[in-house]
Amino acid sequence: MKFSKKTTLCVLTTAILWAYNVQAREQIRIVGSSTVYPFSSAVAEELGATSKVPTPVVESTGTGGGMKLFCQGDGLDTPDIVNASRRMQNKEFDLCQKNGVTNITEVMIGFDGIVFAQNKANGEFNVTKEQLLLAVAEEVPSKDGQSLVKNPYKFWHEIDPALPKREIIIYGPPKSSGTRDAFEEMVLKEQTKHMDIYSKLYEQDKEKNKAYKEYSNIRTDGIYVPSGENDNIIVQKLSKNKVAFGVFGYSFLLENQDQLNGTTVSGVAATPETISDGSYPISRSLFFYIKNTHEQEVPSLKAYVDLFMSENIIGQEGTLTEIGLIPLPDDKRASVRESVSQRTKLSRENLSQ
Repeated sequence: MKFSKKTTLCVLTTAILWAYNVQAREQIRIVGSSTVYPFSSAVAEELGATSKVPTPVVESTGTGGGMKLFCQGDGLDTPDIVNASRRMQNKEFDLCQKNGVTNITEVMIGFDGIVFAQNKANGEFNVTKEQLLLAVAEEVPSKDGQSLVKNPYKFWHEIDPALPKREIIIYGPPKSSGTRDAFEEMVLKEQTKHMDIYSKLYEQDKEKNKAYKEYSNIRTDGIYVPSGENDNIIVQKLSKNKVAFGVFGYSFLLENQDQLNGTTVSGVAATPETISDGSYPISRSLFFYIKNTHEQEVPSLKAYVDLFMSENIIGQEGTLTEIGLIPLPDDKRASVRESVSQRTKLSRENLSQ
């Protein structure tokens, strides 16, 4: 995974600050997903307000950047927890193992939808996942469907005459973001595997065209604009640009519904019900990962995890539902809580289940 200069600088700065404060480890250190950040921060503030332990420090570094920090080693100069808006990848698990981070517990906290949002001044807009693919992919099928060409689409009606004559401009997460990973997985990879031209090119020359097996390349010609790890920046851009769309988690749409509205995707709006039952086409699970070896040296870590797992926080009427978390079903929530209480050790096999 490649990181931008800005992300790398953020990671290095955070690492230096932690190294400097490594002795002061009463305070929990948390990094990772900008989508999970509001939920994690809310729990951190609740812990600080209701106990004698210092309020945990929560950094929004993006899932990829957070995993890099979390997996760099097992010492107390590394994070105790990493938040993730998609599951840990095999290569990240392997990096952790290589660097001695071998005792990790995975925690699924609930569901979220990736929304395609716009300025509230606009009317209703419906888009399919295939149309989204054709708007953001670096290469798309030619008009005759016999080859792939550099994405020529500048306006939505060029993709489908039923769509409005409106410029395509999309503010979205950068490469280090778990939201981007999930968007690439559920939109680009999912759609292109059902489109013959991508698989045909792969079969013609598997080594040369291996990118077409699971195609995830997003265009870099200015139509898709990476907008940093802070999703509030995308919200701000949409408040000024009525033509544009933004890609981010449902919780940010809920928080800013006075300024924005979500489009429907294949006719389905993002709601707690459609995200939870999977009928909204771009739904995903949210996670955090615990470095269990730190629990003895950072005693407040257990208190934070216990609070996060409580019914008052992640239950059907929990406080996190007020800021956009979609709760797990009761039986799944009980199963996750049991696994966490036992600090079940994550294995590579678990990640493929």
